[in-house]
Amino acid sequence: MRTPRLLLLDTASLYFRAFFGVPDSLRAPDGTPVNAVRGLLDFISRLVDTYHPTHLVCCWDNDWRPAWRVELIPTYKAHRVAGAGDTVVNEMSTSTETAGEQAPDDLAVQVPLIIEVLTALGLPIVGADGYEADDVIGTLATTAELPVDVVTGDRDLFQLVDDEREVRILYIARGVGKHEQVTNAWIKGKYDIPAAAYVDFATLRGDTSDGLPGVAGIGEKTAASLLNTYGTLDEVLAAASRPDTKISGSIRSKLGAAIDYLAVAPTVVAVARDIDLGVKPADLELPTAPADPKAFAELTERLGLGTSADRILAALGADAE
Repeated sequence: MRTPRLLLLDTASLYFRAFFGVPDSLRAPDGTPVNAVRGLLDFISRLVDTYHPTHLVCCWDNDWRPAWRVELIPTYKAHRVAGAGDTVVNEMSTSTETAGEQAPDDLAVQVPLIIEVLTALGLPIVGADGYEADDVIGTLATTAELPVDVVTGDRDLFQLVDDEREVRILYIARGVGKHEQVTNAWIKGKYDIPAAAYVDFATLRGDTSDGLPGVAGIGEKTAASLLNTYGTLDEVLAAASRPDTKISGSIRSKLGAAIDYLAVAPTVVAVARDIDLGVKPADLELPTAPADPKAFAELTERLGLGTSADRILAALGADAE
């Protein structure tokens, strides 16, 4: 009997990586690009073969830039906003939109196909209106009553790492085949902070890829030192307001200049953990065969999925043994 384990996929992180890492010469018989489709299937096959999850979720960005986050920090992901006529690729809708996160046309056309293929296989796709995939992941990882592996290239999700609850990140920044298992010890070794301090650490440091400015003049080492000395961001700010602490005048000044940002940034950085996703554990079980074999067979032929289809079927079937 397999050991219960939930595998949560940051789906967009995986299909973007597949698109840019798999040759665009992979095309359907009608010429449609399918490198992202096939690459995603190959990634899922490899992960299932390696970790043998009993449950799996393809977590989805129903809203890649939620209004409530933008209201708090207007620069949040602002540099990723597409202009008129560009295509949104991360909505559950398969239609073309005219505002959103930019993506190459050859990827945009594949996202509806990815949804079709995942649905035919019976791999659960879970999103929530007004929330990002990170928030779906945060909720499922927090509420799961079994060990959790989160597959992502997004270091923001390091905040979920919890050895006691057996939640770890499979970090694919260097590739799915070279992914790293992020645990409390990994985060301590990388950043010199406990995993529980990651939201406060990321708030202080900032993240240009998400449009989060951080505190000007405070980098990773200073942020880690402050948190290791005082514990939390609130305690750092409290200490900075007292003249008897060892925080330098320069650091006090930098924190003071960023006080409005620091009041809201932790809410933006922290993933939601209590969304009503409308799913129960039985809905998330990894299938042992396609939910709709006929539809999957037709997609395999129409899209020319070839060995990628063979691999995912073998992975699901092997996991049933």
